[in-house]
Amino acid sequence: MRIAASECTGKMVALTTLWFAAALTAPLSAAEDAKPERIKAFCIDFNWGPGGPNGFPAPGAFAQADPKVHYQWYKSLGVNVIQTFCVSCNGYAWYKNSEVAPVQPGLKHDFLKEITALAHREGRKVMGYFCIGANTYWGQEHPDQSYGTPSSIHIPLTNPYLDYLSASIRDAIAKTDIDGFMIDWAFSPPLLMAEKRVRWLDCEQRMYAELFGRPFPGKDKIDAKETLEFQRRALDRCWQRIRLAAKTTKPSCVIWLSCFDLSHPQVLGSAMLREADWVMNETPTPEKLDAVRQVVGPHAKLIQCVSGGSQAYDASRVLNNPKYRDVGLYGFAPWPDPKTTLPPEPPRDTTQKNIRANIEKLRKVYRGG
Repeated sequence: MRIAASECTGKMVALTTLWFAAALTAPLSAAEDAKPERIKAFCIDFNWGPGGPNGFPAPGAFAQADPKVHYQWYKSLGVNVIQTFCVSCNGYAWYKNSEVAPVQPGLKHDFLKEITALAHREGRKVMGYFCIGANTYWGQEHPDQSYGTPSSIHIPLTNPYLDYLSASIRDAIAKTDIDGFMIDWAFSPPLLMAEKRVRWLDCEQRMYAELFGRPFPGKDKIDAKETLEFQRRALDRCWQRIRLAAKTTKPSCVIWLSCFDLSHPQVLGSAMLREADWVMNETPTPEKLDAVRQVVGPHAKLIQCVSGGSQAYDASRVLNNPKYRDVGLYGFAPWPDPKTTLPPEPPRDTTQKNIRANIEKLRKVYRGG
């Protein structure tokens, strides 16, 4: 396994923590304090495709993607934020000199670094991506720290995994000059107490001792309430490591939380929800974003996803409602064409037709029409 040097210890950690706290409490400049432009974001989603052992694509499936072609596609849509990938869900990186995550095999261009440079020349932001709860490569390399490798949340948030994730975050920021990154599937597995896979892996039993400061009492001694508390503590530790890695590498780095259930008991009331820079409701129901307006941090920018996946998104619900005029907008297009690596043209099925319709609605708003 390839991994960067371990996190600092002792006095270096203390100094870093003090610096980090000072950076977070420093006053905003006049430019930073000015009312920002509405977020207009989109993602051509490399997370889903053919050839992998699950729903994620085989490593290298879209390796021929040309950053110039992709940038022009995003530019024509009218975005001011491009969301693409540091590491996609198959566990492989989208920049050539990664020293932590393996690079997408056959990567033709230094994709993330080059599209970031193109965007910065014309004043656009680029946000990378890390899937916290799923990484096929990690699961295959560490079967003792994974509930298998399905295309769903499967990774216990162990210290070795957090070391790897932190190192990968630092590496991607330093190597590509991205403006920030999205974190997705930020949950401690399993999500439902009734799931048959609830079996307290050995690594989770060690985590219990770390998080509660007492020995693991035995599987039959832990009820649903204590299991949830374990999951919340695990997620909080994960969030603190993500935040520290990002902000100490680049203080201006934006951490963008994407969440399919902002009211989930692991998330609601969490430091992650309070401290994330951007908070996005990924479901097609904007009312779920309304429900958390009062519990996110006062600095947070709120975003509503209006296009993507197999769910019944209708962008008009948000675009035509004055209540959401200040809410950021985001869409994604999964299952890109294997040859062009762009959204299929013409659309292949009903889902793709719905995505295409929402893209055109976004284009009108993004371009000021």
